[in-house]
Amino acid sequence: MDAADTTPLYLQIAAQLAELVRNGTLARGEKLPSVRELARQRAVAQSTVVQAYHWLEDARLITARPRSGFFVAARPASLPEPTTPRPLRRAREVSVDWLGQRILGRDQPADMVSYSSGTPGPELFNPDRVRRAVTRAAQRHRHLLCTYPSSSGHEEARRALARYAVGLGCSLDPENIVITGGCMDSIVLCLRAVTQPGDIVALESPTHFSFLEVLQGLHLRALEIPTHPRHGLSLDALQLALETQPVKAVMVVPTLSNPLGSCMPQAERRRLAHLAARHGMAVIEDAIYNDLVEVDDLRRTVKSYDTTGHVMLCDSFSKTLAPGLRLGWVEAGRWSQAMRAIKDLQAGGQSAVLELALADLITQAGHAASMRQLRAAVAARMDAVRSVIAAHFPPGTRVSDPPGGLLLWLELPRALDSVLLHEACLADGLLIAPGTVFSASGRFRNCLRIGVGGDWTPAHLQGLRTVGETATRMLRSGAMRVA
Repeated sequence: MDAADTTPLYLQIAAQLAELVRNGTLARGEKLPSVRELARQRAVAQSTVVQAYHWLEDARLITARPRSGFFVAARPASLPEPTTPRPLRRAREVSVDWLGQRILGRDQPADMVSYSSGTPGPELFNPDRVRRAVTRAAQRHRHLLCTYPSSSGHEEARRALARYAVGLGCSLDPENIVITGGCMDSIVLCLRAVTQPGDIVALESPTHFSFLEVLQGLHLRALEIPTHPRHGLSLDALQLALETQPVKAVMVVPTLSNPLGSCMPQAERRRLAHLAARHGMAVIEDAIYNDLVEVDDLRRTVKSYDTTGHVMLCDSFSKTLAPGLRLGWVEAGRWSQAMRAIKDLQAGGQSAVLELALADLITQAGHAASMRQLRAAVAARMDAVRSVIAAHFPPGTRVSDPPGGLLLWLELPRALDSVLLHEACLADGLLIAPGTVFSASGRFRNCLRIGVGGDWTPAHLQGLRTVGETATRMLRSGAMRVA
């Protein structure tokens, strides 16, 4: 049975209504149909509608008014967005901060309340759906357990990925798709195919900490490009960099960038593809969060505008299906053969059985409904977190407002030092990520990234109040000053 058969009916209704709330079709304050009316419209029992409305209440998307009915909840308090950083004039050698490894690594104390994860916790996934797909694949293709897998990936799985890529705006040849051990594995393969040690790679600023780790490991220099909290990488700044420095590649997350959550407008995505072709530069596009964006138009990739093969598209399903599958994929354009040769030498193939389980999952009729439910659950959590920040963080705090995903970027008053705030919060068993770990230059010292993934519990909201109150107290005491 696929997910459409096994997802409770009330959750299907709740997810559909949640998406209407998040995309604005149901306006804040608007009255919802009565339980009786919605039950009649959907041809379901009234008890099913009551369960759906209770789920939406728990998610803080609707509120009940005595003797009046259910209404769409008010939007969390509006907060100003972070500012765009100034350009940096030169590329830098990358030396990853030990602090970033401690905060964003895997070895964290079990009792720590952590805000470092941008991956949904197990409670937001559907492990039974994944288990059934893996079991089916193992039963139907048991012979593959006793043979070496193809380095490029099983043919059936690559065809399924090509069909999936249509939803990203791409028309890809399955023969050019390579299945990898995850999105970061794909990115490393792309970098190795298009760069040599000492080359300059442009990337967003602030940027994903793991990108900095990769650049350091490959002995590449980072050129940070200013990134707007809503619109993403500044192509004007990138254009200037291309005219003055020998940039070999640009790493970009056009949809829900990490850590800002920015989304590049489609006109800018088209412009980036044309810019890459004009300068003969590789664009390494990370699409890992595309399925979590709430606006379908923003799922379309830069790769969809690529007519010359200069865009290398990397993706995985660790943020949307199951991190434990450890599967990603890449279409490397004009560098496909070079990248395939590197993969053959580096690691070979993944488990064909897991690849076929993935193909099963992403082609099921209920996959779209599963993604809607995940987006609704994540959106409710993000709304709750923004409400806490508005109520408990210092006046003047700026917060990103991404259309999906699990990450928020906070810009605190300039007098606050987020590294010292990090140290103060550790004493309370709270782990936050200061902005300095998201730049090779050590800037963003008054910024934080808050991740709402991982094993999220009620203690996280309470802990976030403590973080805000600690920041407010330290600001008032004048104990934290950025040099």
